[in-house]
Amino acid sequence: MRRPRIPPARYVLADVALWAVLAAATGYGFQDASAPSPVVDLLLPLAVLAVAVPLSRSRPGAAVFLVNGLCALGMADSATPANAHVLSLAALSCLLGDRVAAARGPLLVLAACLAVDVAACAVLRVPAVWWFYALTMLPGALLLPWLAGRHWRGRRELVREGWRLARSLEERQHLVAERARLTERADIAADMHDSLGHVLSLVALRAGALELSPDLTGRDRADLAELRGTIANAVEQLRETVAVLHEPRESGADTSSGGLPVKDTVEDLLGRAVASGVPVRWERHGSVPALSPLVERGMYRVVQEALTNAVKHAPGGVVRVGITHEADRTRVTVVNAAPSAGGSADEPGQADEDRTSGAGRRGLTGLRERVTVLGGSLRTGPHQGGFRVAAVLPHQAPARLATRAAAPDTGRDTEPGATPESAKRLAEVRRTARRRSVVAFAAPVTAAAFFVPAAVYLAWQLTTGVLSPSGFDELETGRSRAELARLLPARDFPYPPDHARSAPRPPATHCEFYRSGRDLLDQVDLYRLCWLDDILVAKDTVQANQR
Repeated sequence: MRRPRIPPARYVLADVALWAVLAAATGYGFQDASAPSPVVDLLLPLAVLAVAVPLSRSRPGAAVFLVNGLCALGMADSATPANAHVLSLAALSCLLGDRVAAARGPLLVLAACLAVDVAACAVLRVPAVWWFYALTMLPGALLLPWLAGRHWRGRRELVREGWRLARSLEERQHLVAERARLTERADIAADMHDSLGHVLSLVALRAGALELSPDLTGRDRADLAELRGTIANAVEQLRETVAVLHEPRESGADTSSGGLPVKDTVEDLLGRAVASGVPVRWERHGSVPALSPLVERGMYRVVQEALTNAVKHAPGGVVRVGITHEADRTRVTVVNAAPSAGGSADEPGQADEDRTSGAGRRGLTGLRERVTVLGGSLRTGPHQGGFRVAAVLPHQAPARLATRAAAPDTGRDTEPGATPESAKRLAEVRRTARRRSVVAFAAPVTAAAFFVPAAVYLAWQLTTGVLSPSGFDELETGRSRAELARLLPARDFPYPPDHARSAPRPPATHCEFYRSGRDLLDQVDLYRLCWLDDILVAKDTVQANQR
């Protein structure tokens, strides 16, 4: 069996406080009434409020409808339709706007409440002031607080969504920073592979050259062969470790930084290779342009990776390095010949396969990424029995890459020109809140366009058909309308109650009614003047509260 849900204590306390405030207003209205009924005017409203206030949490529309019934019941008051239940109606209508996100259901409830109020006026056949009250005051108590509640809800949702997005962006910032750290570590590992792998390859080459020395014993040659094998295994393990750490680069990732000694140049790299016994032939064509640091690093890496692969896969083969500086780009070509007869690194045909699909794939793949990010291109493949690496690099790196290299990472990883999802969501919430604000402003203006002219016209009729008590006392029966014209208002009151119209009158006369005061929201006594052929034959007073 499902147990009923018990509301939290703070909800109960809030409902009790609201009921107490509305009950106090009801009690004040009861004391101020002219002829109050304890049951109808006090006990019944308090009981309805005791049901409507807690009901407004689960069924706020039903709560508004209940309280509106109290206002409709107040139409039966013969003195005035105004009562303290309007405050309760406005409070619960505000809660309706605050607690219900949709607009269709609440609008239907408000329309039903207005229909009940108009029906009550029609059934009770109330005077014009009651109609004015039902068509202006009650709609205002329903509509305006509901719009205020919706606006309050929209602002609260905007703040809540803003904080949620702030937390989401903060978490995302941490994730981006963590990913940046991991990427940087992988880049450092890749640079270590490029630099350390090159050095180890040269050491292995030197060890291989020492094996051929005639002065060594067999034990020395065995030790050198084991050393060369150990170095080769270390290079392979380093390459495998980097392959595990390295993830596929994004198109905007910077792969050109780090790892290059500040004062190391391509000439220094080639000099070390020659000193290690690598047969290198190199030449440079064209005047040396002003290259950006990123392009210099890229060119250095191209030559370094190509030399490393040549030493490993084609030991003893001649390596030709060519650097050609053109007007806006630099071409770097590294070609190694087939391994010499004394080479022992790879079997015939195996070197090119390793460099394109095996052990050398990681280095060439990283090199291609590096060159592509710099705005250049890289081509690798077999060439005349050997292998060729050809790169074309611009003299200056792209502006966006130079900016990212110079500036710290801001944590943004969206494509240029793309709108982040968080910004889209925040913009949507702002548009919703803006629409609610516009509706909250436009709805009262639209309602005022209908209600204000009607209210002004009714007020004009109520105030222009007023005959002062002193003027009424000066009126004498038996005198003509022309003689009494100075004492009479410009027009009579067109909405006398039914009991005034049906009151006995002299035969063959027609009667006109005038209000005795200018009070717009309260009933005042009416003066009745009966005329026979424009001669005043009778005058009397009709009590306002008479039924």
